Amino acid sequence: MDTYKEYVGLGVASNFALHLQQAGEAADFKEVVTDDPNGPKGMFPFYLSGFEGQLGVYPLSADTIILPEGEANVQMEPEVALLCDLEYEGERIASVTPRYFAAYNDCSIRKEGARKISEKKNWGACSKGLSEQLIPIEKFEAGGDIDRWRIASFLRRRGDVFRYGEDVELVGYSYFHAKLLTWIKDQINTQRDFGPLEDIQSYLLTCNKPKQAIISIGATRYTFYGESTFLREGDEAIVVLYNDDFCCPNEILKRVVKNNYEAHSGISLLRQKVIRGQGE
Repeated sequence: MDTYKEYVGLGVASNFALHLQQAGEAADFKEVVTDDPNGPKGMFPFYLSGFEGQLGVYPLSADTIILPEGEANVQMEPEVALLCDLEYEGERIASVTPRYFAAYNDCSIRKEGARKISEKKNWGACSKGLSEQLIPIEKFEAGGDIDRWRIASFLRRRGDVFRYGEDVELVGYSYFHAKLLTWIKDQINTQRDFGPLEDIQSYLLTCNKPKQAIISIGATRYTFYGESTFLREGDEAIVVLYNDDFCCPNEILKRVVKNNYEAHSGISLLRQKVIRGQGE
């Protein structure tokens, strides 16, 4: 999956109630003060095209997660990714326009002592997941088609299937529609290097103002199983976005159990086999 090598990859932290606490990362943001205590905490980079260092490594895959070398607790993070156009006024972002959305896995290392969010996000090739099934966005506002979509996630281990994240409506995100886009634009323009956060605007300027971005809008809540289960070699991580006009949560579970993934415009599916790197 080399399609998005010229994109910038950004994520929204804490845009779904309780996820930060479940991930054990609430303490990382204890010094971060936001205007809205119920809103997102900030943004982070997971890929910067042409950048020196780890964030310049292209991490996206549609079928594989490669675990980091050594001992590491890695969790799937089921999310929605927006594929967006970026427009600038001088050095500032003028608009963020989503064109497509897709199932996304913001796979993350759980480790204490990381200075920045991004240190947990990109450890190399195949450390992130994006579905190849993109869903066009006609309008990203209340009443639009995207409001009828849900997200679910599963882990297949030794032939058994477990719900990893809760099955939830996309409109359950704390910030969504125009409120989210305005927040993203303002956050990119104003966020500075502080605590776990980084200066996103300076990164975009270093990358010569990329015109397109993949923006993951926040991980949903885990089930008890997902909250307490880290990925292992041989697992299959599955994230499904689906239109609830097409099917219901139980039908999605049945399809996953039976490996029945017939192509349908009402689904964006991401399936990733979990493997060890060659250095293991």
